[in-house]
Amino acid sequence: MFDNFITEINSVEVTTLSSVYKLVLSMVLGAVIGYERKRKGQIAGVRTFSLIAMGATLAMILSIYVPQEYLGLKNGDPGRIAAQVVSGIGFLGAGAIIQMKGSVRGLTTAAGIWMVAALGLTVGVGMYVIATVATILILFILWVLERIEHRMSANYESRILNIHTAFVVQDITPYRNLLKERHVSLTNFFISVDYEANTSTLNLVVLVPETTDLTDLFNDIRRISPTRGISLANQTTF
Repeated sequence: MFDNFITEINSVEVTTLSSVYKLVLSMVLGAVIGYERKRKGQIAGVRTFSLIAMGATLAMILSIYVPQEYLGLKNGDPGRIAAQVVSGIGFLGAGAIIQMKGSVRGLTTAAGIWMVAALGLTVGVGMYVIATVATILILFILWVLERIEHRMSANYESRILNIHTAFVVQDITPYRNLLKERHVSLTNFFISVDYEANTSTLNLVVLVPETTDLTDLFNDIRRISPTRGISLANQTTF
């Protein structure tokens, strides 16, 4: 009986048993990846990834079934319906990307959505081992490579360091040197000066490591010169 089950789920033809098995497998694989994303606080989670994987699998099953039943295996195009999944999944990926005044989040989740759709197509065509290996590799990327990035201190965030001073800034060298000591990269800067009020506003475009202690950084900046306010934002203040 077990041999018959293995033979049927690996059959080229679409059957009820093989279709149910493919849907269940894609649901499980999608849920595993969705759990990892939800654990990171992303909007798309277990249900979203499971539905995407199952939908892609169902599209592939239909792609195989239609020419099998109505056109003959030699005359149909099994990839026609499935091809639309790759282009159509883009709107879900775009919905996972959040843009907040210059800062973009959710690119990894969007890439995961696209990958899970391809995963569903892989299950739908019957490549179970490949789909399982792909799931393991996706989890390796999301878990292991993330930790490696943190250990290498390669996980930088682009931010705008807004500094409001109580004097007219004529030289930003002290700020540049301090940021260099703190391993914060200064990529660009903008400055606005109010000569009547004797104030300046600095917008420093910086790459900040996630491990940076912002409280200590702000205190060090304040010691450079009289400062009215400091903030780390996603956009300039002028």
